[in-house]
This record gives sequence, C-alpha cells and structure tokens, in this order.
Amino acid sequence: MCLIGKLTCSHTSLQVRVAAGSARPASLLGALSSSGSKSFSSGRFAQQCFYSDFNVPPSAEFVARPVGICSLFKLPIRTSAEGLDAAFVGIPLDTGTSNRPGARFGPRHIRAESVMVRRFNPSTRTDPYHSLVVADIGDVDVNLYDLKDSCGRIRKAFQTIVANGCFPLTMGGDHTITYPILQAVAEKHGPVGLVHVDAHTDTGDQALGEKIYHGTPFRRCVDEGLLDCKRVAQIGIRGSSYSQDPYQYCWDQGFRIVLAEDCWMKSLVPLMAEVREQMGDGPVYISFDIDGIDPAYAPGTGTPEIAGLTPAQALEIIRGCRGLNIIGCDLVEVAPMYDLTGEWMGQSILQFLPT
Repeated sequence: MCLIGKLTCSHTSLQVRVAAGSARPASLLGALSSSGSKSFSSGRFAQQCFYSDFNVPPSAEFVARPVGICSLFKLPIRTSAEGLDAAFVGIPLDTGTSNRPGARFGPRHIRAESVMVRRFNPSTRTDPYHSLVVADIGDVDVNLYDLKDSCGRIRKAFQTIVANGCFPLTMGGDHTITYPILQAVAEKHGPVGLVHVDAHTDTGDQALGEKIYHGTPFRRCVDEGLLDCKRVAQIGIRGSSYSQDPYQYCWDQGFRIVLAEDCWMKSLVPLMAEVREQMGDGPVYISFDIDGIDPAYAPGTGTPEIAGLTPAQALEIIRGCRGLNIIGCDLVEVAPMYDLTGEWMGQSILQFLPT
C-alpha cells in the first residue's frame, strides 16, 4: 500500500486490518479519513478524504503517478482473494513459448503502465471501483524450470481464488496458463463458453513431443471437457500454418472461427451481437492474447502476425461482452521488451476493466 501525503504512523493496526482483508475492505484513504485522521498536510487532499466500502485508486490529480508500490491501477495489495469480488493476479511464466521469450515480465510491466488508467470511462459511463471490491493479490509462485509443475501450481492457486467466489483477472505469462486456469474454473462452474481473441487457435496437439505449451491449451481443455464447445468463439485468427486445413479441428469441435481477414475494415459490433447470442446465459471465460492485435499497434509479443485487429476492434470485442455471464478473463503473451514505448499496454489493454 502506498503512503499518500504525509501519513502518520498511528494507523498501523488499521492498515494491517485492511491488508489482511475484510468482507468490504476500505481504501486506505477512506479508512484514514473515516477514523478522523488529520494526517494530510494540505487541503489539496480534501477531495480524496471520503469513506468508501470499496478500494478506489488514488487520482493523479492529488498523488503523483510514480509514488507508491507498483500494483495494478495502484490498488491495494492483498495476500488472498478472500472478501474480494475481483482480483488481479499475475502469472510470470513463459516456459511454454515457441518463439521469442519475455512474457514472464508481462505482469510486472502491465502493473507499471497501469498508472495511466483513470477511474472512470466516460464513453461507457462505467464506474467499476464503486461496484466491485477489487485488489491486486500478487503473482502465482511458478516454477520456471518445470512447466508441468507450474501448471499444477496455477491450478491450485486458482482453485482457491474461485472457491472464494472471486472473479480472477489474470495477467500472463504465455498462453499455456489458460489451461490450468480453466481446470480450476471448470471445477466450480462446469464446462464454460470461451471468447478467445488471438492470431492463433492454440489447438495444436504437440510440439517436440510435448503436449503442454502455449500452442496447445485449448486442445487440452477439449480433451478434459473444460469447454462448452458450441459456445467457443475464436476471433482474429490468421497467419501461415503447417497444414492446408489448420482450422478443421476447431470446426469439428463446433468452435466458431472468425478469421482476421473477415474483420478487416469493419466494425465488430454486429459480430459481437452474434457472439452474445452464441454464449447465451451460461458461464463465459475471456482469453485475450495480445498478438490478436496487429503488431503495428502491439509489437510487444513473442509470435507477431501481420494484418491483425485494430485497437478499436479490440475494444469493440471487449465492450461487446457486456451482459454475458463472465466468470474470469486473462491477458496473455505480453512481452514488454519488444514494445519499447509501452503505449499499447498503458493506453489500450488496461482500459478493459473500466470498459
């Protein structure tokens, strides 16, 4: 938790209570003001002194963006998902990548860039921080030297998260991580629908003799009955392949495949109306691979493919999911060293929560 303004040390027990978690944890600012604190050194903080049952990020109008511990959106850092409606969780794993590594640094960089994102979305009138109790619960303790062990650790961590009734918002990490996440999610919700934005279907069977890596997660999910295959939509698919019929497996399962070329120069609002109808009222998971976006906009990924979606189309997809019974989501394959500006991550992807 960041120290905002000149705080006194008299609220240590309160800060511990908030960090440990309660059913409706107050933000640090709200908690301090509700206890009658006079710790703020200037009247310019007055607008920030209000009690809230929710965790509300501090405004850069009153707290400098570089100030504080690096959490997503500068939200409080919690040690568990208990008492939260939604939790941001990082999985810094890229052992399953087949091309350029670096997605293990995705969660750290996304958090750093998130300071640019403000509380409200004027376009959609969305105010998430006053309707959900949300915090950053840190990273899964992965094993960088053993991918299968890491998958077991991820599954166990997410079993605990969803058991608490919490909505996981996951920062990857390569796309391998979605497989153990869906193992945990399906234990609670049964087979789920999937809105999957990607350049690749990630339904390969094996590579170099291995059945678990970032090209196989949804094949493994089908094998284990984790997906409601009639409610799977894969959007933005493109690129070369090793066979003449690279999508046949997906079609055989009943997936809807939306090729990137069928999205060129179009609004995706009509498409998303059809996707909402396809998903119905059942539970839906969203998995967003950053390489679904054209690398002209989002170069920070390990397997870039030209002629992809635009940022505006990406937001149309996310906004088009409103009203669905969404039970979790992830953003994967963010490899920050290939995007030196940070513009895409800071300005676009991180607007998904306030969308």
